[in-house]
Amino acid sequence: MKYKNEIKKAFEVSIPVMMGYGVLGFAFGLLLVSFEYSWYLAPLMSLFIYAGALQFVAINFFNAKAGFVDIAIATWFINIRQSFYGLSLLKRFKKTGKLKPYLIFGLTDETYALLTTIKDDEQLKKRWYYFFLTAFNQSYWFIGSTLGAIVGSNIKFDTAGLEFSLTALFVVLCIEQYKNLQNIVPFIIGAVASLIALFTVPSDKMLIVSILLALLLMFTFRKRVENE
Repeated sequence: MKYKNEIKKAFEVSIPVMMGYGVLGFAFGLLLVSFEYSWYLAPLMSLFIYAGALQFVAINFFNAKAGFVDIAIATWFINIRQSFYGLSLLKRFKKTGKLKPYLIFGLTDETYALLTTIKDDEQLKKRWYYFFLTAFNQSYWFIGSTLGAIVGSNIKFDTAGLEFSLTALFVVLCIEQYKNLQNIVPFIIGAVASLIALFTVPSDKMLIVSILLALLLMFTFRKRVENE
């Protein structure tokens, strides 16, 4: 097989995401059909939208019959964080050629966490390793959400609390990032920024405000962060 090593490494690295996305995707599929939507919307959304948290939020958009402008604005606020951390991957993706559009489309929080936490193997063809890692992660979400929707269409479940599974995965990834960095300062800054945003702005603007505030604090305490 031409890219055997890249596929093998990408699969090994993606196993933690498989565990999380399988469950999360399944939860999304269950939640979607619990609102009386057709099961096939789950695989279609996971294939063409593939935006984890936004897909959960999209269910509420549909249910509330939100307009396109409202959806566009909310989507921008929810996913703008990826614009910030995506900038740090411009150098890595520079030589990915025709694969770059998909790598940009498939960049999720979890894929970013893997790309920045695990060191690259110099013997691998990096652009194909990045591609297979991204594709594996999307396939886990796609399969999980499709199975969840199909099962949920035939068996009734109590879906209360399922949305918390996404938060749980973020917590695990945060812990992994700390283990890799061994630097508590960025995490304290993130926590402080989130608390300030939580108590000072409306909930629908908390995410963007906390991100901007965290960036401001990171620049302010840049020397402290680097020294740690």
